[in-house]
Amino acid sequence: MKRQTIIALGVAIILGLIAVLLANTYLSGRERQLAAAEPQGMVRIAVASLPLEYGGEITPDKVKFVGYPAASLPPGTFRSMAELLPQGKRRVALRPIVVNQPLLAADLSGEGQNASIAALLPDGMRAATVRINDISGVAGFVKPNDTVDVLITRQPIGGGENAQQVTDVLLQNIRVIAMDQDAAGADGKPVVSRSATLEVTPVDAQKLALGQQLGQLSLVLRKPGEEQNIPRVETVSLNDLRYNLYSSAPPAAPPPAATQARIQRLSQPRRVAPVVRKAVAPDTNTVSVTRGVETKDYEVGGYAQ
Repeated sequence: MKRQTIIALGVAIILGLIAVLLANTYLSGRERQLAAAEPQGMVRIAVASLPLEYGGEITPDKVKFVGYPAASLPPGTFRSMAELLPQGKRRVALRPIVVNQPLLAADLSGEGQNASIAALLPDGMRAATVRINDISGVAGFVKPNDTVDVLITRQPIGGGENAQQVTDVLLQNIRVIAMDQDAAGADGKPVVSRSATLEVTPVDAQKLALGQQLGQLSLVLRKPGEEQNIPRVETVSLNDLRYNLYSSAPPAAPPPAATQARIQRLSQPRRVAPVVRKAVAPDTNTVSVTRGVETKDYEVGGYAQ
């Protein structure tokens, strides 16, 4: 009985290997036939047949091969299933991929590897995570692949506990690798990020680690594609919180010389001529006043003013 079981198991293994070999031979021959049928100047590459999310595994049912102009072929494409998915090894998506988007090596993990932020880092760069809140994180509007400036608000060095706080620009033009914000939480509402992972150099990673211990870090979102940094960074304190410090209105131009002379002339006190009263000859008149039945005449007169 034991011998028969071993024989049956061996036959099953042999039949399975033969089936895999025949399937690979069929698929390879089919790909060669399709490649031969392509128009001149076109090559067949692997594209996504279904939407792929970050960390989604690449399987044959999610892949199809389409013609693509050889002259416009992007680097890192896959021309066969055996090249994309070697025998016994898996790949996963490192970023969201839409339908009919070419599958590139930069968007997928290595052979047999899982999704990892480390795979997205260029040579010589590091991933550092900083704590943020709904205010310092630009109210959740910072997304992966955005660029930001990092500000630090701290007590001045050597200023004592009662010293006024200052804000400095710690880092500029830093790429955001990932945010811990969920599109929908347990209640169906967005959850604002509490941390951000940034792509920095080793020295900048040390600055971030020290800055988190000394003060509060804030992110400032930059315009996409803007690479120019501020050549001179100023330290801002409480004394600088004045509207006119950063007023962009140009200073008023001085008035012309003629206008200045007229303004000076009008501003001087005016001299008023004294009023002269002239005396005139008295004018004598007679007025009759009747009281009851008695009438009397009165002489009246005065000086004209």
